[in-house]
Amino acid sequence: MGTPPGYSNTGMAENRLDTLKNLVAQNPGDSFARYGLAMAYSSAGDHAQAVDEYARLLEINPKYVAAYYHGGQALEKIGKSEQARELYRRGIAVCTEIGDQHTRSELEAVLDMLG
Repeated sequence: MGTPPGYSNTGMAENRLDTLKNLVAQNPGDSFARYGLAMAYSSAGDHAQAVDEYARLLEINPKYVAAYYHGGQALEKIGKSEQARELYRRGIAVCTEIGDQHTRSELEAVLDMLG
């Protein structure tokens, strides 16, 4: 049977990326859209681009604590362990400052596993 005309196995992911890129282009300060774009890049295996988006997100909103965790994971996947450690440490400091003990404990755990 095969793939119907006009469709591809990666089409949904490409459409999602395009949609998120458009949302971010329309409103670059939208933390949620930028986080979604970074996650979509990671899901597509483009971890370097994901790292760039997490960095932009944290410039816009340094208290978006999930970006420290997922940004660190993306850094690890491209072999930048020391940068991942630093990002986890920064995230721990932010979590301490805002009182987010749950995310802080997750960041401490991944930092411990990284060594």
